[in-house]
Amino acid sequence: MPVIINILKHALMVTGFVTVMMLVVEYINVLTQGSWQKKLTRHKWSQYLLAGLLGATPGCLGSFAVVGLYGHGMLTHGALIAAMIATMGDESFVMLAMIPQQAFLIMAALFVIGVIAGAFSDFLARRWIPLVPSACKELKVHPQLRCNCFPNKEVMRQWRNCSAARGILTAILSLFILGLLMGQLGAGSQAWIRITAIGLSGIALFMVVTVPDHFLEEHLWKHVLRQHALRIFLWTFGALAVVHLVSENLMITEALAENSWFVLFAACLVGLIPESGPHLIFLTLYAEGALPLAILLASSIVQDGHGMLPMLAYSRKAFFAIKGVNFAIGILVGIALLFLL
Repeated sequence: MPVIINILKHALMVTGFVTVMMLVVEYINVLTQGSWQKKLTRHKWSQYLLAGLLGATPGCLGSFAVVGLYGHGMLTHGALIAAMIATMGDESFVMLAMIPQQAFLIMAALFVIGVIAGAFSDFLARRWIPLVPSACKELKVHPQLRCNCFPNKEVMRQWRNCSAARGILTAILSLFILGLLMGQLGAGSQAWIRITAIGLSGIALFMVVTVPDHFLEEHLWKHVLRQHALRIFLWTFGALAVVHLVSENLMITEALAENSWFVLFAACLVGLIPESGPHLIFLTLYAEGALPLAILLASSIVQDGHGMLPMLAYSRKAFFAIKGVNFAIGILVGIALLFLL
């Protein structure tokens, strides 16, 4: 029972940290939407660099934006490859929570590999494949009302007529902050991680208390909490439970170490799944010291969270082609690192 409670606390800490970061990213995304689109399409190399940066942005929002621009004929195939190699979807948040020191190095490596692979792919394919897909001529931006994310005159009225979503989110964030302050959550984490989690949670709580009802319902409640939080918790709890069983079984741990080539291939195959979650098992095994960095990096190259799902609406052929390219790159990088490290 104590083991289950510890795993539960760890899963709650990771899920809470990830959810809080997603709330903040969602808030920033709404405040700055559309400001980067023109810069993205000026030059081919700027496409690779900016698409890679958008992909490296924690969460799926950046990769969704890249797919949308690609589908409207504004990006090359290589730029899309760069973004999908650089992105890890929602799992980048989990990586920041579990292995913060290594996370930034891995993200930087994915960005560099993505940009190089994207440019090289366009160079090789330009004789056979049009660099820009035949889709819409331009991206149409529909005029929208400016989002007033801090309607100071409406805050009290909103609380007098408090919605269930606002009340539940406020209670969850308050309990999460209390758990961090009392040491019930994140007890084994480094001090700066707990301080960061408390600070971000305070910002998220301020957002939930003050944002308009529409923003809270559509962006924070329906998107972040309902679509992501429970799934992240279940995957994290499951991955931690599996890793605990593996770490307690010396034979399994030794089998993983002795069969690195098989695990590398399996990790890259799992990375083909257009879903944030399955990759967590390899991240957690690495965090426990049961897997080498080569396998985690290879899996991260192949997997892209939910980033490629919208591509199915544009071109299933391009979806499978880009997945295949990223799989090949992941396998090659993994093999090279297993030999070198």
